[in-house]
Amino acid sequence: MTDVRTYRFVAQTHVGLKRKVNEDAFLALPDHHIWLVSDGMGGHQAGDYASALIVDTVASLPLGLDPAARMHGLRDRIQTAHRAIQAEAQARGGGTIGATVVALVLANGHFLGLWAGDSRLYRLRDGVIELLTSDHSAVADYVLAGKMDWDEADQHPHANAITRAVGVGEELELDKIRGVVEAGDRFLICSDGLTKYATFPILQEVLSTTPLETVGDRLLQVALEGGGADNISHIVVDVI
Repeated sequence: MTDVRTYRFVAQTHVGLKRKVNEDAFLALPDHHIWLVSDGMGGHQAGDYASALIVDTVASLPLGLDPAARMHGLRDRIQTAHRAIQAEAQARGGGTIGATVVALVLANGHFLGLWAGDSRLYRLRDGVIELLTSDHSAVADYVLAGKMDWDEADQHPHANAITRAVGVGEELELDKIRGVVEAGDRFLICSDGLTKYATFPILQEVLSTTPLETVGDRLLQVALEGGGADNISHIVVDVI
């Protein structure tokens, strides 16, 4: 089946107001209909190494793959990055090096989300925002148990304690979500440097009322005016 839908997107990253190094990285492969955000961790230039390695590895996907091969290729390259980051960590003395990853793939009227960590994928449909991913974090269990919502979890003292990342642990388990794409859908892929400050109501208002040409700047403004304590990265993809 040929994918008859078209997509427009904007992508942005910013070091924020407190950090000296941007350990976020993003990747836009519109010819593959793949968009990805990665948020590095590890310090001493390890975090930016990890996120850049993920982006560079996925960017090597060849053109001309059918949708199934493209999705398998994306997963395989993230696993390749996982092993390469582990090897680098050992070469540096065995410390922790890793990065979150969240990727969106669009094909044949459907979407696939893949992720590990607490970078997120949202969808705005008919003016309503929905979180499609579920954080791999120390506080996610509280949300899933109904003890708090995601906005409250973002303000929890342990909100930054992630339980899964590329490069960390022997085996990398990538969670996935699939669904149908409709004309007018708007997807947001982002690091937690945005979601620390952009609550669900804020995201819904900004994504519902802002044209694609300026939505990235508005999201960045929200994060910077909120404090900008972390690196900020986001990609907005519109389905036409």
